[in-house]
Order: sequence, then C-alpha cells, then structure tokens
Amino acid sequence: MESYVSSIGSRLQMLTTSDHASVVSMNLFVALLCACIVIGHLLEENRWMNESITALIIGLCTGVVILLISGGKSSHLLVFSEDLFFIYLLPPIIFNAGFQVKKKQFFRNFMTIMLFGAVGTLISCFVISLGAMQFFKKLDIGPLDIGDYLAIGAIFAATDSVCTLQVLNQDETPLLYSLVFGEGVVNDATSVVLFNAIQSFDLTNINAAIAWDFARNFFYLFLASTLLGVLTGLVSAYIIRRLYFGRHSTDREVALMMLMAYLSYMLAELFYLSGILTVFFCGIVMSHYTWHNVTESSRVTTKHAFATLSFVAETFIFLYVGMDALDIEKWRFVSHSPGTSVAVSSILLGLVMVGRAAFVFPLSFLSNLTKKSPNEKISFKQQFIIWWAGLMRGAVSMALAYNKFTSAGHTHLRGNAIMITSTITVVLFSTVLFGLMTQPLIKILLPHPKHQSRSMTISSDPTTPKSFTIPLLGEGQDSLDDLGGHDIDHPSSIRSLLTTPTHTVHHYWRKFDDAFMRPMFGGRGFVPFVPGSPTERNSPNQWH
Repeated sequence: MESYVSSIGSRLQMLTTSDHASVVSMNLFVALLCACIVIGHLLEENRWMNESITALIIGLCTGVVILLISGGKSSHLLVFSEDLFFIYLLPPIIFNAGFQVKKKQFFRNFMTIMLFGAVGTLISCFVISLGAMQFFKKLDIGPLDIGDYLAIGAIFAATDSVCTLQVLNQDETPLLYSLVFGEGVVNDATSVVLFNAIQSFDLTNINAAIAWDFARNFFYLFLASTLLGVLTGLVSAYIIRRLYFGRHSTDREVALMMLMAYLSYMLAELFYLSGILTVFFCGIVMSHYTWHNVTESSRVTTKHAFATLSFVAETFIFLYVGMDALDIEKWRFVSHSPGTSVAVSSILLGLVMVGRAAFVFPLSFLSNLTKKSPNEKISFKQQFIIWWAGLMRGAVSMALAYNKFTSAGHTHLRGNAIMITSTITVVLFSTVLFGLMTQPLIKILLPHPKHQSRSMTISSDPTTPKSFTIPLLGEGQDSLDDLGGHDIDHPSSIRSLLTTPTHTVHHYWRKFDDAFMRPMFGGRGFVPFVPGSPTERNSPNQWH
C-alpha cells in the first residue's frame, strides 16, 4: 500500500513539474511577444524593417540563448505543430485579410489576381517539382517518389503575403499592393488545396484517369471552399439582421460574428475543404453584409478585435519560426553532410525564383492584353517588383513541410531532416533578404513624392471595417458597390465585353445585389430600423 501511494505521489510530482515547465515556457513566450510589439513600435518609421522580420530576428536570438542555457539540447520553448498553426493561428490572419480587404481594388483586379494566385501557383509548383526531380536525384538525400516532388513544389510555391504586405504601402503603390495582397491569399489557399490533393492521391503509378481525378478534385476543393465561405457569411448576416441582437446586447452580436467566422474555417476542415479559401471569402461577405447589420459600437469593436487577433497570430508565427530554426534535433542529422544541405537549400531558392518568374512575366503580358487604359496595365518595373516581393516564403511553407516530413514535430530520417532544414533556411533567407530589399527597390524603380500626407492611410471613419493599424481599406470603399458606380461604360460588343470584363460583371452584380441580396441579408443602406438603435440617429431614408 505504501509503495502504491509513493508511486502516485511521484507521478503527481512529475505532472506538477511538467505543468510548471509549461507555465514557464508560456510566460517567456508571452514576454517575447510583448518585446516584439515594443520593438516593432520603436522601428515603426523604419521602412526597411517590419514586425515580421523583427519577430524572426528576436526568435533567432532567443533560440541561441536557450541553446546555450540548455547545453545544446534544445532551442525552443514549444514544439512546432502544424495543427496549432492551421487550427488556431492561420484562421484569424486570413479572415482579417478578407474582412479588411479593399474590395474596390481587389475586385477591379480580380481576373489578374486569380491568374497570379491560382494559375501562377500551379505553374510555379510544376517548375519547382520538375527542377527538384532533376537536381535532387544527383544528391544523396534519400528516396523520393513523384508524390514527394509534387509536394515539394506545393510547399515552395506558397508565398508569404503577411511579410510582403508589411513592406508595401497601400497609398504609394495601390496596384502593387492589391495584386500582391490578392495573389498572396489565393496563392496560400491554392498551395494548401494542391498539397492536400497530392497527399490524398497515390501518384506513383500515374495515368490519365488518375490525372483527371486529381484535376477534378482540385477544382472541386477550390469551388466548394469558396461557396462554403460565402454561404456561412450570408447565414451570419441573415441571423444578425433578423434577430438584431444589438437591441439587448452588443456582446452577443460581436461573439456571434467571431464564432461564425471561425465556424466557417472549421466546417471546411470537417468536410476536407480549404479552410483558407473558405474563411477569406467569409470575411469578404461579412464585411459587405454582416458588419453593416450590427450596432456602431460593435462595428468599432469587431474591426479592432479581428485586426488585433491577426496581428498577435502573425507575430506568434514569426517568433516561433525564428526559434525553431535552430532546433538541434533536425540539424544533427545534416551535420555530417553540410554540403548536401547547402546544395538543397540553394537549389530550392533558385527554383523558387525561376518558378515565380515563369508565371509573373507571361501572365502579366496576358493581363495587359485585356486592359484598354495604359494606367491599368502592369509595367515591367511593376512586374519586377511583383516578382521580387513574392519570393518570400513563410509560415505556410513551414507548416506544409512539417506536415510532410515530420511526425508530431519530430523527424528521425536523414532525408526528411534535410528537407526540413532546407525549408527553414529558405524561409529565413528569403524573408530577411527579400523583405529588407523590397522597399528600397520600390523607391528606386517607382519613386513616389514624399510630401503625400501619411494621414491618408489612417482614418477614423467608423462606417467602414478598416483598421487603424492595417490600412487595407480606403475612404468610402467598403462595399462591393463602390466599384465604379455610375460612370462605367457598359459594353456594346463582344470586344468591349472582353476588354472590360470586371466592370461588366460588377454592373450586373450591383443590380442583382440591390434587387435581391441586400434586402434579404442587409448591408449598407439596408440596416434594420429599431427604436433606440444607432440607425435611429441616421437619416430615415435608409432604403435606396
């Protein structure tokens, strides 16, 4: 009996020690997050540095300190988990991107964005996979089949839009910002969908039937994920408009918006769809309909809450990527052949650059063929910056690589360790080098007058879901119905239809939205009138 009691006591002590270690780790990590915010604020005026690179460098320095303190046993406080990344950290980032997006610019360049984000990602994946297949066979990195090479293509085709957007400026380069932003979100979604499709198929004995099933599955995931996001956003708009929770509690409508946004992502994961694409379009629909159906205080609360959650998640990701880059377990496997690891990293970085060039310049040429106005065409200098700004690789590439080449964050095979360390090297090198050089390149190739007021990026207008800290929306551009308005020349021939497809689609969409969608789901000008609500202070003529 005494031995049994002592055994239970020792187990409880071990559990208490483990819990205390977790508490210490979380305390240190939260303190590092605070340090990233403070240092990022101090570097606010430095356009060379941004908070992503700052968090990455702080993570690297912290990893070195932990490595020295632990005697070379560990370099991080938490074990990286792709589930943690995809389930908890990525949803608020992508949702806020859709919720805060400047829809006027996004949908004006929608065809070009889809060309770059979807078609361009497929081209980049193919080029990287083909190049890896040719070069890696000459290196001793272990057996890789065609599915592995395609997965590598999908991993390194995923750009890091978060870091890029912190370097670009919305008012100085609106076209570049819109294209890189839109492409980044669609690219991440396409890469994840493509990666999941590759994982679900046995591509070792590929034939025409398997190729057809693969293509069909890819497009099904893409379209179904988009529709699910739109549907979830419309359901949230309908519920909040009909019940109008703000009559009794603004907390309920804010909570419902947040939970419905997260539900859209989890539903996509439940049905094996792309949560990134789903939550992005859910954010767009919510900002167009749902956000206008809540009280004014809830509008201010939600725009800041979503932006804050996104900011913390972004900082968390880059901080941990920096710490995990020095994980001794992975580097121990490649310590006996550092030349191979360097060669693999160099090849992958070169393939990333070639793969991006393979679609940016040709697709820009095709896009320019559909533009009538010279101002709408993408110049060669702008194409070069789009190519350069999209070379950064980040957390999505890391998470996909961990999913493919590790088990619960750990790896025990030399080939897998080489791929993980090479991914870390490419992410660090591309984020720091390309991230630091993007802004100087823009100033050299596309000089902008310095006298422009900075206040244009910050607005206190509470009628649009834009953030004070993330200038993704401009004045009066919060709805899909701001895409040109009454001065659009409607097409009178097939040729004009092809040269102005975005304006044409918007014309018919606006008529459909005003006649059917907004009367049912709400939106600007269709807010329900409730005595005592914020709409009572507005003009009684809300319906137009």
